[in-house]
Amino acid sequence: MRRYAVLGLIGLLASSAWAQQTSPQAEAPGSSSPPASVEPSKAVVTMEEPMPGDHWTYEVRDEITGTLTATRTKVITEVTPAEISTRIDTLGKPNPGQIVFDRSWNVIASGSWKYSPNAGSGIQPQLSVGKTWNFQCNEVNTADGAVWRRSGKSKVVGQETVTTKAGTFETFRIETSYLAKSVNDPTRKIEAQTWYAPAIDHWVKQTFVSWTDKHLMINNTVKVVDYGRKL
Repeated sequence: MRRYAVLGLIGLLASSAWAQQTSPQAEAPGSSSPPASVEPSKAVVTMEEPMPGDHWTYEVRDEITGTLTATRTKVITEVTPAEISTRIDTLGKPNPGQIVFDRSWNVIASGSWKYSPNAGSGIQPQLSVGKTWNFQCNEVNTADGAVWRRSGKSKVVGQETVTTKAGTFETFRIETSYLAKSVNDPTRKIEAQTWYAPAIDHWVKQTFVSWTDKHLMINNTVKVVDYGRKL
């Protein structure tokens, strides 16, 4: 499935530079020190079509405590016309997890949770600023039988350049808000922002803020620190 052309930009992200920024040092009067050397740019590997072996590593930061809470690598294990299967390796944990997506990166299954038709957390074809879409789904936990009903809306609010440890990327910024309700549990409200980079067919940054029964519970930022594909 060919990924999305972005407002006429040819070869989007094909030559983005590493985020190598240094602070200039003050020079004494009359100093003739040569200017600091500049790191050469590193081309972004284009990953427009998902393939087994593609991988993205993310750091998760808890903005409430200011601490790094997890480092996770998502690896594509299988691609079919309808689904993308991934393995989730978490640093320090011996057992990997599994997340299955549709071809637009909407979650279909994550561990014991199943989403019908999908979780609505992915993208839409032909992204452009101002594009909006609504979603609804049932979340079913096959381990304990819990059922949640989710409804929400996403909107592409702009295009932004985002720099992480993995490089500098041109992205679409997508704002998503949804409610999840259960008969036996309080209402959860989630607000998320996703910075999706078409050239590597994934998000390079995400933020998640979650409230349970109107009280703040989670405020996380997720950034890509490495990515690549099987050579």
